[in-house]
Amino acid sequence: MNDFDTILQELLKFRNERDWEQFHNPKDLALAINVEAGELLELFLWKNAADAKTEKVREELADVMLYSFLLAERYGFDLKEIMLEKIAKNGEKYPVEKAKGTAKKYNEL
Repeated sequence: MNDFDTILQELLKFRNERDWEQFHNPKDLALAINVEAGELLELFLWKNAADAKTEKVREELADVMLYSFLLAERYGFDLKEIMLEKIAKNGEKYPVEKAKGTAKKYNEL
């Protein structure tokens, strides 16, 4: 069992013990990801990045990731597979020779 599987199994156990699957439809999971991402952003609002409380960043990032795991599970996605596919796709959109050292979007390279 890989690390993703271990995390997912623990998360599903936690969810199922509380009978929360009934609330975890794709729409609400996507909304929850957005809410938690907003809470993560709020930690940086009106301050320098270095001033954000690291422990709170850890907690909010974990929330984003956990809801992402649940959404992926709902669709039967293999997280490792979809992330590696996305990295490869981004590699095609942002070739090193054009993208290195710039923050331009792929259509502006």
